[in-house]
Formats: sequence, structure tokens, C-alpha cells
Amino acid sequence: MRIVVSTHQGNLYNEEVDYVVVHSDSDGEYAVMQDHVPVISVMDSGYIKLVKGNDEFYVVVVSGIFEYHDNFATILVQEAHIGRSAESAKTHLESIRKERLEKNRQESSDFTQKEKELRENLKKAQAGHL
Repeated sequence: MRIVVSTHQGNLYNEEVDYVVVHSDSDGEYAVMQDHVPVISVMDSGYIKLVKGNDEFYVVVVSGIFEYHDNFATILVQEAHIGRSAESAKTHLESIRKERLEKNRQESSDFTQKEKELRENLKKAQAGHL
């Protein structure tokens, strides 16, 4: 079966696997194997275990949809990270999210400061006054 994991930044994973285990933190887990009945499910957060031969990979996801039909699985997620274990993938995803949040806070703070400076400069220059 083929599986494609996609975020808004593009495909994270696109390969053949033997089977997958979908684990949602709120809804439990289920396995999907070759020729499984069609499935669509919403995932809040959790992981997808990808099994290919003796290899196992884990894709930790945040807010997504899992769809399976005709031996093709599609996972569309807000954020995801792949790793050799669920814990390592989750830890890395959390660190990326923290870095992004800090960067957003800094940019917001910088924007507020620049906006304040612009107002002060417009006032000093008496812009808009004839």
C-alpha cells in the first residue's frame, strides 16, 4: 500500500509500506493493512506508525485527516514530523513548535516597536499638517 503524508509545506513522506497503525490521542488506535475497507478519520494529535519490512517509522501529527481507499492512504495534517520512535518525533516536533512560537512573539514585539517609532516620527515631522 502507498502512503502520502502532506502538510501545507508539501509532502513529508510518500512511499510504499506494509501497513500503518493510526493512533489518535483522543480516539485510540487502529491498524490499516493491504485491502482494508475504506476509512476516513479526523486526528487531533497523535502519530501514525509506518511499517515497511523490519523498519518502523513514526509520523507525529497535529490536527489532520486520515483517508484510506484502494490501497492508498493520504494523511493531510497541519504539522508533522517523522522519526524512528514516536517519542523522538514528538520531542522534535515540540521543539520546532516552540522555536516558531518564540519567533512569532519576537516578530510581533518588533512590529509593535516599529509602529510606535513610526507614530513618533510622523508626529515630529508634522506629517499630514499644512
